[in-house]
This record gives sequence, C-alpha cells and structure tokens, in this order.
Amino acid sequence: MARIQPVDLSTTKNVFVSAIRFATSNDEQCPVFGDELKISAQEQVEYMLGEDEGTSMVTADDEVKTEVRMGLSKICSSFKNELSSLLLESNLTYERAENRIMQSLTDVEWMCNVLPKMDLMKDFVANWAEISGNVLGVVEDNKLDSIMWGLKVKLIEVTVKVLEAVGYGNVILPAPYRVQLLKTWLPYIRKMKPLLDSKGNEDIGFHYKMDEDLWQSIEGAIVSLVLALPSNDQAEILGDWMKAEHVRYPDLSEAFEVWCYRTKSAKRRLLEGLDRFGNATVSL
Repeated sequence: MARIQPVDLSTTKNVFVSAIRFATSNDEQCPVFGDELKISAQEQVEYMLGEDEGTSMVTADDEVKTEVRMGLSKICSSFKNELSSLLLESNLTYERAENRIMQSLTDVEWMCNVLPKMDLMKDFVANWAEISGNVLGVVEDNKLDSIMWGLKVKLIEVTVKVLEAVGYGNVILPAPYRVQLLKTWLPYIRKMKPLLDSKGNEDIGFHYKMDEDLWQSIEGAIVSLVLALPSNDQAEILGDWMKAEHVRYPDLSEAFEVWCYRTKSAKRRLLEGLDRFGNATVSL
C-alpha cells in the first residue's frame, strides 16, 4: 500500500530540483556520468512538466523558481564563454570546438523549450538579450565567415522563439528593449537568409538552410514585433529595412502598409481635432 500512495509535494519538489541541477550541470560537475546524466535529467524534467499534475504546484514554489533561474544563468554564461573561446582556437581544432559549442547551445535551446511551461520565458528572453551582443560579435567575426553554419542556423532558431514570445505578447517588455532586440538580430537574419540560400544553390550537399516554416515564423514574429512598437520606432526600423540590399529578407511590407495607414489616420484625426478646436475658439 505504501508503494501506491500519492507522492507528497515536498518529495516531488526535491526530485524536480535535483533534476534541474543535473540538467543544467556541466562536465566538470558530473565527470563520471558526463552528458548521459544531464540528458536523462532533461528528459525527466520535460516528463514531469508534461505529465505530472502535481508539478505545476511545485514549479510555483519560489525556491524552485530560484533554482531554475540559477540554472538558466549558468547555461547561458557557459554558452557565452564557450563561444568566446572559439576565436582562440586554431583551424585544426574548429570541428571539435563546434561540437562542444553546439552541445552547449542545445542546452540553451532546451531551457527555451521548458521555461514557457513554468511561466519563466521572460527570464530566458532577458538572458538571451543580455548575451546577444557577445554572441553576434563572435559568430560574425571574419575567422568564422565560411564555417560553423550549423551554429549560425541554430542561433536563428533559438532567436525566433524569443522574437515570437515578445512579438505575440507572451513576454511583455518596455519598447526600448523590444527595439534593441530587433536592431540586434534583424541585420544578422537579413544577412544569413540570402547567404544560406546562395550556398545551398551552389552546393547540393549543403544542408544548413532555413526551411519555409522557419522563415514564415521569422517574418510573422518580426512583423508582429514591429507593429507593436511606437510609431517613431516603427518608422526608423522600416526606413532601415527599405534601404537594405535584400529587402525581401524579411518581407516587412505588411508592417509598412499598416504603419502608413495608421500614420495617415492619426494625421487626419489630428487635423480634424485642430479644426474643431479652431471653430470652437472662433464661436467663443
């Protein structure tokens, strides 16, 4: 009978916290088991979040949220450091370094997938925005111009989830932060899309592409994000977009049309308001 009794919340909490610690650990923390224990812990966390009804009460616990935030910070910091060390590698060790960094980025992506289930996506967005400048500073370095394509595409896949969370209102950020997020990643995405298409056309064996579904997700998220900005910020971003060489990457024509309509409507309402005010002044 004891074996079939429901597990109390404190026990579930202890298991969940332990799983989070292993899921966000690095090789130095568990050298005996290596990645096997981490992967197993990540799968256990996903299972508990998806199948265990009692987990929702556990994840609302402040101690658990603190543990998860610490794990997120640790994973993002580890990825940033691994990526920064890439520029110190020789050409002979790039392949080994890429495997290590891709594993680190996979951990980041895993956090991005599980945090929405815990209402902590805002924390992921904040961490991603914080390291974005450093990340792009490395991947856009001249030393990496013709290599690390898998890493470059995976960065876009993770970034799209951030843009969707902000663009569709799941994560609420002040306008200046939303503008900065767009200004940071839009030029990179605009550059990578035609570059990947070109290399794919030149080399049949080149597998690093943005499929149609991913690209539609990118455009949809960016359009939603632009349209939710103040009008002046929209005008600045749309102006830069029209000056770009590859104006279709992404296609922001829908956002431009809406901005024009809103601007004309606002101007018309302003003139009508001024006209009514002038007539009222004359009658007085």
